[in-house]
Amino acid sequence: MPIAISDPDDPRIEPYRAVRERDLVGRQHRFIAEGEVVLRVLLKQRRFEIESLLLSENRVEALSDALAGLPADVPIYTANRQVMDAIVGFPIHRGILAVARRAPLPSIEDFLTALPPDALVVGLVGLANHDNVGGIFRNAAAFGAQGVLLDQESCDPLYRKAVRVSVGGALVVPFTRAVSADAMVRALEAASFDIIALSPSGREILSQVKPERRTALLLGAEGPGLPQDLLARTRTVSIPMSGGFDSLNVATTSGIALHHLTSQRG
Repeated sequence: MPIAISDPDDPRIEPYRAVRERDLVGRQHRFIAEGEVVLRVLLKQRRFEIESLLLSENRVEALSDALAGLPADVPIYTANRQVMDAIVGFPIHRGILAVARRAPLPSIEDFLTALPPDALVVGLVGLANHDNVGGIFRNAAAFGAQGVLLDQESCDPLYRKAVRVSVGGALVVPFTRAVSADAMVRALEAASFDIIALSPSGREILSQVKPERRTALLLGAEGPGLPQDLLARTRTVSIPMSGGFDSLNVATTSGIALHHLTSQRG
C-alpha cells in the first residue's frame, strides 16, 4: 500500500531531497528515474534494483497496472504536489520519481566478450552533453545496438536528465566504460570489431558502407570531433550534406548511422 508523506523532512524520503543538488554531487551508486515512460521501462529491467518510489497522489491510480509487478518490499511513497515540490526542491510536474541502484560495470574486455558473434556497439568519446548522450542511447535502443562504450570524459548515462532524454533507453542498452579512447579502440580491435569512426573528413561515405558481423560506431563531441590519432587508425566515414554544410547534431548523426548499419545487416 502507498505510504502517505505529509512532512517534507520525513527521513524516509531522504534520497529524494534536493534532487538537482544531488544530480551534481552524486548518489552513492544510485540514480533517479523520472516520469511515467521511464518508470515503466525501469520496472521491466532486471539489472537495476528499485529501492523506492515517490509519486504524486494523483498519479498512483494511472500507474496501478505497472506497480502491480513491483516487489512487495519496495516502498511507494505518495505526497500532494506542494509537499513533493518541497521535497525535491523544484516543481516536479511529472510527479513520478524512483530511486534505483546501479549495476556494477564490467571491464570493457569482459563486456565485449559477452556479446553475440553478430553485434553492433556505439563508442562515445568526449561526449559531455547529457542531452546528446541521452539521445544516442535512445537511438541505440531503437535500432537494436547491443551496447554502448564510453570513455572517461563522456558523461553519465544514468544522470537524471540523460535517462529522461533517452526515454529509458539508457536503462535498456547495456554499457560500460573504458579508461581512455585508446583503450576502447584496442579492446574493440582485440574483439574483432570493424571500427567505423564518423567524421566530416571521413574517407568513405556512409551510404556505401557495408557493416561486418561485429561493427563499432565511434562518435566524438560536437566541435572537436574524434581525436586525430584515433581517426588515423580507424575506418573513417562521413555523411555528405547539402551546400558544404558539415555540422549535424551528434545524436542525430547517430540515428542516421545506426539506421543505415542495421538496415544493411538485415
